[in-house]
Amino acid sequence: MKSFRRLPAPAGRLAVPCALPLRPFHATLMGCLLGLGAPAMAQSALEPVVVTATRTPVAASQVLSDVTVYTRKDIERQGAGAVADLLRLAPGFEMGRSGGSFGTTSLFVRGADTRHTAVLIDGVRVDSQSTGGATWEALPLDQIERIEIVRGPDSVIYGSDAIGGVVQIFTRKGEGQPRLELGVGAGSRGLAKADASLSGRSGAIDYAVSAATERSDGFNAIVSPTNSSYNPDDDGYRNHNASARVGLDINKAHRLEVSALTQHVNAQYDGYASTDDDHAVHDLDTARLAWSAQWLDNWHSDLSAGESKLRYETRPSAYVTETRVRSYAWNNQFSFGEHLLTALLERREDELENTGLSSAPTAGEGDRSQNAVGLGYAWRHQGYALQFNARQDDDSQFGSHTTGGVAGGLELGAGWNLRGAWGTAFRAPTLYQQYSASGNPNLKPETSRNAEVGLRFRQGGFEAGATVYRNKVRDLISYDAPGICADSWGCYRNTGRAVLKGLTLDAKGSIGPVRLAGSVDFSSPKDAETDEILLRRARRHASLRADTDAGAWTFGAQWLVSDKRQDFDYDSYSAKTLGGYAVLNLDVQYRISDQWRVLLRVDNVADKDYQTSYDYASVPRTVFVGLRWAPKF
Repeated sequence: MKSFRRLPAPAGRLAVPCALPLRPFHATLMGCLLGLGAPAMAQSALEPVVVTATRTPVAASQVLSDVTVYTRKDIERQGAGAVADLLRLAPGFEMGRSGGSFGTTSLFVRGADTRHTAVLIDGVRVDSQSTGGATWEALPLDQIERIEIVRGPDSVIYGSDAIGGVVQIFTRKGEGQPRLELGVGAGSRGLAKADASLSGRSGAIDYAVSAATERSDGFNAIVSPTNSSYNPDDDGYRNHNASARVGLDINKAHRLEVSALTQHVNAQYDGYASTDDDHAVHDLDTARLAWSAQWLDNWHSDLSAGESKLRYETRPSAYVTETRVRSYAWNNQFSFGEHLLTALLERREDELENTGLSSAPTAGEGDRSQNAVGLGYAWRHQGYALQFNARQDDDSQFGSHTTGGVAGGLELGAGWNLRGAWGTAFRAPTLYQQYSASGNPNLKPETSRNAEVGLRFRQGGFEAGATVYRNKVRDLISYDAPGICADSWGCYRNTGRAVLKGLTLDAKGSIGPVRLAGSVDFSSPKDAETDEILLRRARRHASLRADTDAGAWTFGAQWLVSDKRQDFDYDSYSAKTLGGYAVLNLDVQYRISDQWRVLLRVDNVADKDYQTSYDYASVPRTVFVGLRWAPKF
């Protein structure tokens, strides 16, 4: 009989699925996936452990959700840029960006809007109460040790926001002997960066501190001189960030941990009808205190308190918005042989300061709170698995909201596994949508119902899978109906509906010395009212990663492919078609010694001219060279 046990802290290697975006998609993909399954497969490394799917550590092969894990190795290979540059390669992800790496960025998970993805840093929720969702361009890449992605609704675990999925970012954690690492790099258009980190363990205390800085002269973001925001200057950026994480093992059963992160980005952009040197300034700060306790052999609990502050300011035009999110959680797990019970108490407090909040109780300010209780049950026995979860959130503005989910898995033998899941989710309206001049205090939460089925094959170091999903989203908040509120331009109302459905195919493995990983998505994210594909989403998109070792050298390549998409031009007030594209990125690493490494990366090798947002250029060909030193003590 198998019993549930608490797994060690997250560790492991890349668990990113694979895909081949060749033309035509349908004719070549399955041949690729079958080809990867040749008998000569390398044995897989230590299996990753995932905590985000259920808020408890679970081996990746036993998770009943569609997950992806990125490690520090994958992050360093990226070279430079923001978190979105890495996540756009993940299955089910699409990106829309206005200009360079730190321009306004949207990420669509399985076609869901960017505000429908819950984002956490070390368990701390990051969310803008003006635009809704995380500000992706403000999330640092240098401070990250690991990223876990869960696709599909997870509000039953995390409350508001998780209609499309959850992204959790983990900062660096110290272990073993003291380790110092220094890095410098330079590249095209004045790109330069430097970072330093120190981590390790001394007795009962583990520690990790790091800092990084990055700058670039950028490029002219807006393509057409007829655009009302066109300014022919280059739009560069400056980025500074730092993090610290310290843990204390009081004894074998109790641990205290404190973590903090800060990020400052000053990015140039082209403002509307402006000839000024416009700047967008992002500041992100997070902090968390956590206590982990093993009270009994079968009872473990985690108690935490955290806060995030997200501030956005434009200069010289005067606009400032600042969101604070405070969260408190007490999570408990009780194991009884093959059965696992979980119980969660959680409180979230949102505060927004914005000069546009004219209808708030206090002009320029708004706040609300949510109290939640969640219960879960999981069972696993001889290849069968079941999981049930329920949660109720009581919001100070719109009352209570209940979410639920059920999932099951079945091992079919010979490496095959079948899973299915059904769940509900919601996104609370932002404080700006409620209290601004165009706000509506009677807004209801956006809600969704999702069903999905996944089939996965694992054998040796090879795995491949397929996931089919259908997510119906109701009460979408839209901006329309001018003349019925204080703002003559319009008001926020619950008027929209969407149906997000699709198929994701993925695989990873080795053919001889070459490691391959990738995915392909066939999706149909539609507006249920008009039956039109949602803006900036493609029906087909795919990615492929290949790398191989040759002595001290490691050669890698990434191929990113997307079909055409629709966007909207607010100058002409008409729909526009964005062409499809295929982008190739190459990277080479050379290990000079155990302490020295050199990285060469070339992004957009063919200097492809393409757009992910109408009239905004994407990053042209960029060369980056980096040097890393990790001395041994």
